[in-house]
Amino acid sequence: MNKTFILDTNVLVHDADALHAFDDNTVVIPLIVIEELDNMKKYHDQKGYTARRISRLIDSYRQSGALNIGVPLENGGKLRVEMGAIDVRLPPGLDPNKKDNQILKIAAYYQEKYTREKNGRKVIFVSKDLNQRIKCAAMGIEVHDFESKKVDINTLYSGWQEILVSKDIISAFYKHKKVPFNHISQEDEEAIYPNKMYLLKDEANFAKTALARLDENGTELIPLQYQGEIVWGITALNMQQRFAFELLLDERISLVSMVGPAGTGKTLLAIASGLQQTMDEQKYKKILISRPVIPMGKDLGYLPGDVDAKLSVWMQPIFDNIHFIMSQTQEEDHSAKDTIDKMKYFTESGLIELSAVTYIRGRSIPKQFFIVDEAQNLTPHEIKTIISRVGQNTKIILTGDPFQIDNPYLDAESNGLSYCVEKFKSQRICGHVTLTKSERSPLASLAADLL
Repeated sequence: MNKTFILDTNVLVHDADALHAFDDNTVVIPLIVIEELDNMKKYHDQKGYTARRISRLIDSYRQSGALNIGVPLENGGKLRVEMGAIDVRLPPGLDPNKKDNQILKIAAYYQEKYTREKNGRKVIFVSKDLNQRIKCAAMGIEVHDFESKKVDINTLYSGWQEILVSKDIISAFYKHKKVPFNHISQEDEEAIYPNKMYLLKDEANFAKTALARLDENGTELIPLQYQGEIVWGITALNMQQRFAFELLLDERISLVSMVGPAGTGKTLLAIASGLQQTMDEQKYKKILISRPVIPMGKDLGYLPGDVDAKLSVWMQPIFDNIHFIMSQTQEEDHSAKDTIDKMKYFTESGLIELSAVTYIRGRSIPKQFFIVDEAQNLTPHEIKTIISRVGQNTKIILTGDPFQIDNPYLDAESNGLSYCVEKFKSQRICGHVTLTKSERSPLASLAADLL
């Protein structure tokens, strides 16, 4: 049975390829959605870029026929732009002048139309907006979230695993500095991922352990290369942080993703690793640190000053981490003013660059240590855009907490960070680790566990 999908504006903004995600069914775009895209096109950010891209795509289909009647899509489906639904009444309590409700009105129009014609066609409204979905369901219309590029957060790849082995395996591992992976695990080949970390435990004595890493070929377990190393005054405080340093300090790995709640050290470890490899080892010409501008309160535009002044507010967590790192490397007290002076030197000399994700598009980023903080607030398309900017000899680090999202149209399963973790887990030049233990303070650990 052919289906008709009514798309909300946020679906198109979330994924510019959404038009082609519904197989050979009919995709309806309300005219009010085109109006909303028109209002967004002037924005100089990812939303504006996507709005312009979608508009160009729809315009290209205009050459195939009348959009108000319907034109064929490349995947065998059909695209239609719906003008309006004058005769349909919304339920009491819904403002008919509100744009969101005018979009719902189109879904109600098709529902009534197909019911009246008794043609058996199904109407499905698709939206990333939770309240839109609730209202639509209350009106008796089938409604779905846009689930393309979603992952199952409950089975999200953690990047490490605990395995019980015999004491002979652990002894052989320490003696020969390697052990064939097929000697200790019978995992399916599809579950064997290069650069995955392992905690080997003696099945008869849990106190006897070894930390190991699967080589890039997925055939042997090898010792960690950076065990116990102090990185710009920072020492790994737990096993997961040691795994993270192993990935961050290995120049053969081009993409590192780190997932974990607040206080687990994601950003701190990334910055410390970047400072060591850029300032001391000179593997990279500079550190580029970027964050999405997704506020919990007012938008960036409400802040006073020029771009640098506005960014300084958004980058305060980065300053906090750098101040902490520098305080660990100083014998005497390291004041906030010292950090500001040092940061000023780093930024003015070009050793550290701070940038909003908004300004990454169109750039080429070669030989840089590139940290994208709070990556859970990015869409899969935005993550793709950012990673595709990476040039030769650049290492990119994505950090974030999928359960702490400020973007109203993303969740733990649809954000770009989670999607990236799953898509890149089988690649030899990529590595991932999930951190779970908060090291910020006893109180922060309690807050993470109890609140």
